[in-house]
Amino acid sequence: MRIETAQREQLQQWEQELEQQYQRICQHNLSLDITRGKPAADQLSLSDGLDGILNGDYRAPDGTDTRNYGGLEGIAAARELGADILQAPFEEVLAGGNSSLTMMYHAVLTGYLFGFAGNPPWKELSAPKFLCPVPGYDRHFAICEQLGIAMETVPMTATGPDMDVLEKKIREDDQIIGLWCVPKFSNPTGVTYDEDTVDRLAQLGKIANPGFRIFWDNAYAIHDLDHQVKLPNIREAALGNDTPDSVLQFASTSKVTHAGAGVAFVSASPANLASLKQQMSAMTIGPDKVNQLRHVRLFPELTQLKEHMQKHAEILRPKFACVLEHLDKNFADTDLGEWETPKGGYFVSFNTRPDVASEVVRLSAEAGVKLTPAGATFPYGKDPENTNIRIAPSFPPLEELDTAMSVFVLCVKLASVRKALQAA
Repeated sequence: MRIETAQREQLQQWEQELEQQYQRICQHNLSLDITRGKPAADQLSLSDGLDGILNGDYRAPDGTDTRNYGGLEGIAAARELGADILQAPFEEVLAGGNSSLTMMYHAVLTGYLFGFAGNPPWKELSAPKFLCPVPGYDRHFAICEQLGIAMETVPMTATGPDMDVLEKKIREDDQIIGLWCVPKFSNPTGVTYDEDTVDRLAQLGKIANPGFRIFWDNAYAIHDLDHQVKLPNIREAALGNDTPDSVLQFASTSKVTHAGAGVAFVSASPANLASLKQQMSAMTIGPDKVNQLRHVRLFPELTQLKEHMQKHAEILRPKFACVLEHLDKNFADTDLGEWETPKGGYFVSFNTRPDVASEVVRLSAEAGVKLTPAGATFPYGKDPENTNIRIAPSFPPLEELDTAMSVFVLCVKLASVRKALQAA
């Protein structure tokens, strides 16, 4: 890119001004972190009623003594809670331990080693692979990478994965055996899949390898910031397309109650659940039913759960507003960045100009603001355009977040003008 002399001088002057601001910030010795979507302490405190809520009564509503062994599927009342969250029948829901990620890992391992619903294990294929909408969730990618399952990317749109690309890949490659999805308030873009996307996803079982499964990680099913956003029901769409075995749904209370001590859920067809339970029976005698009972006592009805989530939204709403205010104020009338305005979830996805994101992350770190590594939202940590940065507003206090965003927007400007001068 050729830059006229006057324009070059203007850019050089701007760089000098930005550099001076940057050096002043570096002298403050900041230590701020907006890397991961951790609930803040005041969010966690909303669920402190879990402590002591059983008051010596360990009997589940159906009479089960939750202190003892057994109950591979989880207590019935906890499964009903999961059914409410995932909008699935109680009979098709299992309640587990504190982590839906653990359940997802176990499900991928089951498919890889043993297969689902009588289909051959994925390991018998010559090159099993997952499709990954990008930008996406790094921990999904880590599961595939650890198990040696290859990954191919599919672009995200404002309504979900690019279905034309996705369907083409599946038609042309019978080695594709999985698809990662965060369908509501997607991590990190905040996009919610629309009805057409969900219906087309439900039809994939007709054209894919019979062992193909959609991993429907509905982590933010009830994490609306304002008015409730409706996600089309993937189970109903799959039943309507006669592909009920093609979907595995996951959720948890990790960002509802205590993040490290919640309850996770998986919902699937009877055939898929039978495959999962067969492997689970060899690895556990049952989940933490006492903790499941605590959650049932805290949320005896769906109404209490919804009221609880409104309290979360009240805490999170000003933090998202802070991030978006900084982005709008600094970049609304420029081409230095683009972003979605999420209506829920835990992240804001920001795209820089090409080949700038990693420098923004580096500059921010040197100024005392830690960001998720550039590329983390892509398989193998490699963003081919080096543009995407995930911002996580939830954990720091609002004042610290405001400071962190001031540093962030400055680093975006400085990295961008330096890149423009380099390209001259």
